[in-house]
Amino acid sequence: MVIISRMNMPIDTALREISYPQQKEPEPGSSVEIAPGILWLSMPMPSSLAFINVYLLRDNGGWWIVDTGLSDQKTSKLWERVISETIKPDSVKGMICTHMHPDHIGQAGVITELFRSDLFMTRTEYYQARAFANNTGNSHSNWIGQSFYEKAGMDKDYLAQVGKMWANRKEDSMSMPGLPSGYERMEDGDTLDIGGRKWQIIVGSGHSPEHACLYCEEDRILLSGDQILPVITSNVSVHASEPRANPMKNWMDSHEYFLSKIPDDTFVLPGHNLPFFGVKQRLHDLIEHHEERMRLITDYCETPQIAKDLLPILFNRALDPRQTMMALGEAIAHVHLLLERGGLERITRENDSDLFKTKTAEESS
Repeated sequence: MVIISRMNMPIDTALREISYPQQKEPEPGSSVEIAPGILWLSMPMPSSLAFINVYLLRDNGGWWIVDTGLSDQKTSKLWERVISETIKPDSVKGMICTHMHPDHIGQAGVITELFRSDLFMTRTEYYQARAFANNTGNSHSNWIGQSFYEKAGMDKDYLAQVGKMWANRKEDSMSMPGLPSGYERMEDGDTLDIGGRKWQIIVGSGHSPEHACLYCEEDRILLSGDQILPVITSNVSVHASEPRANPMKNWMDSHEYFLSKIPDDTFVLPGHNLPFFGVKQRLHDLIEHHEERMRLITDYCETPQIAKDLLPILFNRALDPRQTMMALGEAIAHVHLLLERGGLERITRENDSDLFKTKTAEESS
């Protein structure tokens, strides 16, 4: 089944609003030809995300795989089916992982070992994934993590509970899998020739440090990973491993970069949700979403606040412990961009949580 291409859609519709040629993802283990020579698959996720998208790119005598799904047994079984029914008797010529999160690299080691195919990633994503895979501790129980989270207002007992939860992630499908011992480096501006298409590597940052997207200018197709999603907003967090980082600045700058690079009639194949048109509208929406969050923080911090107390302002729903830690990281990311812009000031208190206070117009000038 071939999904409708951009050539079959009214251009003014693609330019004006976000639209979806396909209303449902493929059944797990099956594939849909979403564009000539590109197969779309979905792999299950245990969270509210429900599924991750995986893409197979047809090449002469084989396939390239873009992202993999998790490292759990259910996904492994589905890949056995895909390899048996779709890939063989051909081979996998290359594996491309857009970034280092477990749902995107979970099967990379197994598949590249099976086919002796190269893994393509950006340098920072590859080495950060390997560092996390080899880390036997967790950032919530060591002194660096404790200091970071206590400065954000988190209680020691709560951190101890989260640390225990994190220590059990070896059996969690979201744990970081191992990777091949070597890889092929991708950089912004590189080109991969696959199946008669030239795929330009466009690198963004924020959700992860050096996220690779693949763009075919001739056919106006973008494999966007988690850099541009049509419905959900990717998590952008500050972590204890780099406590003064400013990933929200990187994220916002990346949106502007993609706005300058990608035409609005581009067909976007994302890492989650459904393939869509309307990339410029979506990028503007994402920028405005985070600007609105920063306006909320600025208003709320007219009275000095600790980072933890920003969560109800930014997230109007109940959060479980894992979601709470992700939300805290994202709140701090917004705060750090506001600090750089001069809209907030940090009040450091010895042996207590940092406070953040909105600067007056005179103070900001």
